[in-house]
Amino acid sequence: MSAKFGPAGNSEAFSIKYKTTLQAPGYLEVMGLDHYEYQCGRGVKVSDKIAFALKDKAKEHNITLSLHAPYFISLSSLEAEKRDNSINYILQSCDAASRMGADRIVIHSGSCAKISREDALELAKDTLTRARKTAVEQGFEHIVFCPETMGKVNQLGNLTEVLELCKLDDTFLPTIDFGHLNAREFGYIKGKAEYEKMLDEVENAIGHDRLKIFHSHFSKIMFTNPGGEKKHLTFDDNQGFGPDYEPLMEIVAKKDLSPIFVCESAGTQDKDALTMKNYYLSVK
Repeated sequence: MSAKFGPAGNSEAFSIKYKTTLQAPGYLEVMGLDHYEYQCGRGVKVSDKIAFALKDKAKEHNITLSLHAPYFISLSSLEAEKRDNSINYILQSCDAASRMGADRIVIHSGSCAKISREDALELAKDTLTRARKTAVEQGFEHIVFCPETMGKVNQLGNLTEVLELCKLDDTFLPTIDFGHLNAREFGYIKGKAEYEKMLDEVENAIGHDRLKIFHSHFSKIMFTNPGGEKKHLTFDDNQGFGPDYEPLMEIVAKKDLSPIFVCESAGTQDKDALTMKNYYLSVK
């Protein structure tokens, strides 16, 4: 197995030329990409007509799918109602993903601005455990939960915290957003050493089998100190902000890992995903 690459949603270039997401799988296959992450960040509104058609198109063009659950999910909210609503959003995401043939959903973990990181993590664990239990009861055991590392300092979701969430269930995979991790630590990633350390932490926490197939977001992200993430950039317009993808691709190839890399560049996510894939293939 090899790593897979694709965009988060539709790029500016795609949107100028095409009218519907149903055309994305064919477009991506022609480009040479393998994956597409459907965006439900502002809510899960996917009709059966769209879901089933996208499933067929993705299969026809050899594109695998994942789904980004709503941004407003907060597993660690101090308000019980918001945590319960977050479970409902996760279940809606499972349903949409299942209908379109996606097998992974990306989940934001929430905030820790008003409570300690430890207390926020405990709330998040409870919420995610209840969400998984209900998902299985509703027949969505085949949908993989992928908690995401976050880019702002006051958000729950550094790598260690996400791995703690992944320990809740053997099927969970981390969404390692390397741009987020670099931003929340103000340019921490300098090269191979930092990437190696992160991947070693994943393997030590949840084992090699899950390291091999982790989910990932990648983009260059502008950040501020002390806040962290400010905005996503493109590979061409990185303004001195990282991280660089080349050392990571070299490590993934050397270790024979097969993650899914979803590019979240600002408007050029398909082009930049292909840049990463081509470099990965050149060193594999």
